[in-house]
This record gives sequence, C-alpha cells and structure tokens, in this order.
Amino acid sequence: MLEQLFGSQTRVRLLQLFLNNPGQQFYVRELTRIIDSQINAVRREISNLVELGVVEEVEKEESPKGPKMKYYQVVPDFILYSELKGMIQKTQFIIEREFASDIIRSGDIAYFALTGSFVGEKHIPTDILMVGTIDKKKVNAVINKYEKQFNREINYTVLSAEEFNYRRNVADKFVYSILDGKKIVMIDKIFNSGASLV
Repeated sequence: MLEQLFGSQTRVRLLQLFLNNPGQQFYVRELTRIIDSQINAVRREISNLVELGVVEEVEKEESPKGPKMKYYQVVPDFILYSELKGMIQKTQFIIEREFASDIIRSGDIAYFALTGSFVGEKHIPTDILMVGTIDKKKVNAVINKYEKQFNREINYTVLSAEEFNYRRNVADKFVYSILDGKKIVMIDKIFNSGASLV
C-alpha cells in the first residue's frame, strides 16, 4: 500500500524505521542490514529523505583520533511528521491484522496474544504467545514473511495447552509476565471461551 504511494519499498521501510524510532541514530550500513536492502538504494533514499527534510545527517566522532561517522535520524519538527507517523501506524495496524490472520491458520489455537515489540514493551522476552496444537513450520513461514515488513526480528513462543496450564499453576514468571503485562489478545478460548478479535 505505502509502497505504491511512495514509489519505493526501500523508502517505505526507512520511513517506518525512522518514524517508529524517534531520537535513534543509524548509519548507512546499519540501515542496509536492518531493512534488508542494497546499500546503493539506501544511500539514494536517505539522500531523498534528507533533501525533503524528513531525516537529518549527524556527524559523530567514534574516537578522539578516529574519522567522523555519518548518522541519520528523523527530524521530529518536520512539518508533516505527525501525518507521516499516523499513516505509518495505520498501515502497521493493517499489516498486524493480516499477520495475525495468517498465524491463526497455523493450527488449533486456544490463546494468541501479541506482546513485546508489538505493544512497545521491548523488555518482554517474546513478541507472540500461542497456546494450542500448532504447526511450527507454518508459523515459521509466516514469521519469516512478516519480519521483512516489520523491519525487525519477531520472537515467538508456542506452548501446548498442557504446558501452559502447568506453567500457570506453578506461577511461572515468563507466562505471568505476559498474562499480567501489556498485550493485544487476538484469541482467548482459555479465559473467555470463544472470544476472538480477528
């Protein structure tokens, strides 16, 4: 969707990265690795974004005697910053719904929650918790497909119903960090029988 609007997949991925990480600085090779794009394409689109005023270049010395490194960061007072960020977030929401729908097709899921990076809680050790009888190969295929769209690694946890119930009963810290933490519950046949947001 955004690719059609902006005319470049690399530009869209750069915008997503910068707008989702305000205040964070990136150097070109780092950007190339994160968004999985060719270095020439990244340099070209960075140049375009700098010219438009969306992104600014910052020079930093890595060491007192070392050469200066060029870093790039979003310009928060860019005149269309709020509009661009809103557009990226709405598109991200659509992608997350499609992602959740694809995950749900991977088996008989009793509980499915998006957490971690999906809700801005990077300290949580997993981004997805799934409980049920699930085909891990199908889940892996979906994860691999969407990691490129999200510009980040997606960590997930699959538990059988038996393991989940056991870990709840022994007050497992990992399970309760998710159950008690911030999350988006997509399927819940455990606590609210039959409830689903997808």
